[in-house]
Amino acid sequence: MKEKIKVIISNDQKAVKIPTGVRLLVRRCCNAVLTFESFEDSAEISVTFVDDARIHELNKQFRNVDSATDVLSFPLGENGVYDKNPETGACLLGDIVISLETAVRQAESYQHSLQREIAFLTVHSMLHLLGYDHVDGGIEAVHMREKEEHVLQELGLKRNDSYYMEDGEE
Repeated sequence: MKEKIKVIISNDQKAVKIPTGVRLLVRRCCNAVLTFESFEDSAEISVTFVDDARIHELNKQFRNVDSATDVLSFPLGENGVYDKNPETGACLLGDIVISLETAVRQAESYQHSLQREIAFLTVHSMLHLLGYDHVDGGIEAVHMREKEEHVLQELGLKRNDSYYMEDGEE
């Protein structure tokens, strides 16, 4: 039996109005990744919507990258071992931070909905929380992209060719 998944969603920005249904979509994305990855424990995930200025600050502070980005992942586990919430026993998977300003621009650039972009960023970041990485490219990046597309298809969000990264794109 699948355990309980708690997704805590915060909106710490005023630049973009969050479309109706996005909070439910984010929860569905988190659940779909955990189901796809056969994650059987209870889990807690934090998702925060921010603006470009805030994600720029976080990117500089934690990754030493002096620019805004679309999403940041802050995993709390390592090698499948997670801290537990002492009250619930749930695995604390980590934090996802999404810049809605960047998501809007990317959705326009890729010619799909903001909802599709937020879903992609959530699925992508959830895989990071579970230990997947693509920084060095190669086969790990390919596996991660395949997993993202599978989960998005399961959610009824068909593949869009724009998700195949060009060389040098991230």
